[in-house]
Amino acid sequence: MSAPPLIVLGVRRSGTTLLRVILDRSPELAVPDESYFVPQLADRHGSTVDVDDFVDDLRRLPTLSDWDVRVEAVRARLRPGMPLGDAVAAVYETYAESRGKTRWGDKTPMYMQHLPLLERLFPTALYVQLVRDGRDAALSFLAMPRGIVTEAWGHPRTAAGFACQWLTEVRAARGLGARVGDRYLEVRYEHLVREPRASVERVSAFAGLGFEPAMLEYSSEVDVSEKPHQQRLLQEPTPGVRDWRQDMAKEDVRVFEAVAGDLLAELDYEAGPSPSRTDRLRGRAALASYTARSAAWRAAGRAVRRSPLWRRRHPPLA
Repeated sequence: MSAPPLIVLGVRRSGTTLLRVILDRSPELAVPDESYFVPQLADRHGSTVDVDDFVDDLRRLPTLSDWDVRVEAVRARLRPGMPLGDAVAAVYETYAESRGKTRWGDKTPMYMQHLPLLERLFPTALYVQLVRDGRDAALSFLAMPRGIVTEAWGHPRTAAGFACQWLTEVRAARGLGARVGDRYLEVRYEHLVREPRASVERVSAFAGLGFEPAMLEYSSEVDVSEKPHQQRLLQEPTPGVRDWRQDMAKEDVRVFEAVAGDLLAELDYEAGPSPSRTDRLRGRAALASYTARSAAWRAAGRAVRRSPLWRRRHPPLA
């Protein structure tokens, strides 16, 4: 049996890119940039794949070009009637092999809304959730330039909106952890940047990887020239880059805690006094709206991916 994949989970702006870059420097593990294609392929193919149809879809995915993965190299790993999860894994395996690695991983924050799909496709996967104080993550997320990420119907534009996403996704990943048991590890961003070696050694031991000090020597080699939101990677791990106590408006702190204060307390993050009844009601209404809009976006996406419209929108790439 091949070694299990390692999937890094985390809400956007929780430090998952930092952890990805570190883990990708392991001599054994290849963790590419965000993939995005897993739900697309899952919605377009059944439990087993037709090789020609699957390869035709691969030719339409810009991620493979971004990763320098040759479609014909993936095809060589496919066989008729192959389980869908194994076929999707063949893309990652091809990427890993091209970089002289024997194992693969993934880091795509969007998949925090597709956790049951990941578990169905990759039933032996190991999961590491990187958790960051949601108020600091909100500061970072809301400061990002527009256009960096796809703005879905539930896309947060306020502290309350981000609190809804943070609460929903962190709780979903913790729920996954309760189901899969020792295949799940939770790591705090604050510890990763304060004690990077200890954190990475812990993750490496969990994943069955050997720790190499060079894994932490990424800052002089990473290329973020086309990623303005990832410029911090040019520095070593730095605590206190964001501090909601100083940088977040009091009103934003109040509304964030009205939505997600219970989870902050559960995670032992500092929180203010209990929200008022009015604030709690507003928080519940915001969460209900976010949940409905996000579910509608995912349903619309599934409908498009399963229709002929998907191929018209994704012509074969040269």
